[in-house]
Amino acid sequence: MATQALNRKVWVGSIKGAILPFATLLLVGLMIVPVPSIVLDIGFISNIMISLAVLMVALNAAKPLDFSAFPTVLLFTTLLRLALNVASTRVVLVDGHNGAAAAGHVIEAFGHFLIGGDYAVGLFVFAILMIINMVVITKGAGRVSEVSARFTLDALPGKQMAIDADLNAGLMTPDEAKAKRQEVATEADFYGSMDGASKFVKGDAVAGVMILAINILGGLVLGVVNHGLGIGEAASTYIQLAIGDALVAQIPALLLSIAAAAIVTRVSSPMDLSNQITSQFGSARAWTPVAGILGFLGILPGMPHFIILPAAGLAGFTAWKLKGAKTPAETLAETAAIAAAPPPANPATIGWDEVSDGAVLSLELGYGLINLVDERKGAPLMARITGIRRQLSRELGFVMPMVRVRDNLALAPNAYRILIGGVAMGEDEAWPDDLLALDSGDLEGRVEGRATRDPSFGMDAVWISPEKRGEAVVAGYTVVDCATVVATHLNQLILAAASDLFGMDEAQKLLDALKESAPQLVAGLTPAPLSLSQITAASRALLSEGVPLKDFRRIAEAMVESARETLDPAALVEAIRLRIGALIIQTMVPVRMPLPVITLDQGLEGLLAQAVRIGAQATHPIEPALGRRIIDAVNEAAQPLQAQAARFALVTSPAARRAVARLLRPHLPDMPVLSFLEIPDGKPVEVMAVVGGMAEPTRSLEASHGTR
Repeated sequence: MATQALNRKVWVGSIKGAILPFATLLLVGLMIVPVPSIVLDIGFISNIMISLAVLMVALNAAKPLDFSAFPTVLLFTTLLRLALNVASTRVVLVDGHNGAAAAGHVIEAFGHFLIGGDYAVGLFVFAILMIINMVVITKGAGRVSEVSARFTLDALPGKQMAIDADLNAGLMTPDEAKAKRQEVATEADFYGSMDGASKFVKGDAVAGVMILAINILGGLVLGVVNHGLGIGEAASTYIQLAIGDALVAQIPALLLSIAAAAIVTRVSSPMDLSNQITSQFGSARAWTPVAGILGFLGILPGMPHFIILPAAGLAGFTAWKLKGAKTPAETLAETAAIAAAPPPANPATIGWDEVSDGAVLSLELGYGLINLVDERKGAPLMARITGIRRQLSRELGFVMPMVRVRDNLALAPNAYRILIGGVAMGEDEAWPDDLLALDSGDLEGRVEGRATRDPSFGMDAVWISPEKRGEAVVAGYTVVDCATVVATHLNQLILAAASDLFGMDEAQKLLDALKESAPQLVAGLTPAPLSLSQITAASRALLSEGVPLKDFRRIAEAMVESARETLDPAALVEAIRLRIGALIIQTMVPVRMPLPVITLDQGLEGLLAQAVRIGAQATHPIEPALGRRIIDAVNEAAQPLQAQAARFALVTSPAARRAVARLLRPHLPDMPVLSFLEIPDGKPVEVMAVVGGMAEPTRSLEASHGTR
């Protein structure tokens, strides 16, 4: 049964797919092959039916993209009408001398019913329809289509950037962003197509006038010359047939023009056109003046009182019924608000939200700092937090979680606290009405203020009033506002705790994004040989040592290759680092710039290798006294480089790298610790100091990897 149902679906799908090509060939055949009048009757009625259906779909669409196939439908309906015109012209010119019924009953009925058998009236009616169609509806719809297409294409880059910004800010998922980009691209394609499709309608109207002229002139010539009719008889017969044929074609054309105008002038709304118009006219304030003005006109002498006064009464009754009534838009908004509103809380019930805070990043403010997040005052801190999240997401390679900002009355008025994972990672004070002047180390004067230290970098600083900004700048201070101080502190703490913000959900999103471009790589990575938890642990270990995940494809390839050698977590991370050494180095110095490094003396390297070999299973295998001496020596060697704000790294042997990195991380968190094998071949290395022995002043080792 399942096989039969599947075969039936395939068969039905094939039939549906063949309908449009067959219909197109039928239209072409209708232009070439002579057809009887009964086929013309069926064709004309079908044309009117299709035009009415298109108009109804256009009127019921909530937004233009709901009828995105309209440009193509307009093309095929225009082709159908032109094919019927060609076929009817052939019949009119060949058999028109036999009478009004020669071209079918539909043309005859339109000729008698709409124009009363008088071809002069038919000419005027046809001329009026053409003026309405071409000058008013078609021209207006074409202009709206042109302007909409231009504005939509101009706004396309901005919309794409807005989607990227929302994605980077974590306001939408990658799937939602992909669907939104597709919708924006479809909208641009739709309005561009409508700009061209409006030319079909205009061209069809022009073709209708030309076909009418050909039918009249050709009928007169053929009637007089070939069939021996008099001028008056030939004019009466052929002009009536030509007018009936033109009207049968122009009425569906007028319906399609109205549909095209309705589509391109629509504004996106959750309601269809009827409800949208009803909601906007459903106001008593609109109908009350109408009733008053009509009532005034109705009592003027000489006016048709029995027509105007009932209309005034109807308008007044409408205003009275609408007074106090809710419009459909208000009803819809109220229904949505009720549906979205949470159920009333039971005072006796304790919810999980009262005992657990699900926010990973939180910023608590004292009441004196509330102005920093007040939207009425521009919310300067919120804008900076959004920029920080976007920038860190790009640098680290995964979307930063939202920062929950709230007030805390337990804090001092000007105090703030930064929590990561529920743990207070930083706390300080800031004055929203003052500026912070940072001591750059090369001051030419002093400025009076409230002495403090910068919470982000520990620099000496002074809180000053805004009036002293110029004085502080002249003295050599770097001046920043309160929102920048808090945001920079938040930025530094997020960078330091990046590994704590990366979890299994973030790892899965990275894998899902990678699957779109490298599905086989993801299939070869997980669930075997590495599980999602192992991938997460390795990624967090890389982040903890300052290695970003933005080139996750290279990192995933390194994970696959390293998993063939070992599955031990610590050894796996070391093996991954060896394969992504170029990625690590490029985050430190430019490609052509030598890498400044501090190295360890050969004897000290031997001691470390022995300590690691003996305490292979220990968390800290280095003996405490030796570790203290190494910390002091490295700190002393690094101070001149830190004073110059230079990027540098400590280079050691692969066996000791992890132990040395763990030893130095609490004391020098910004100094990367590399192994010799992680530096790419050909990368110039500049040795700035040697710890544990006599250091040469500064020597450059070009491609020194052969001497490691």
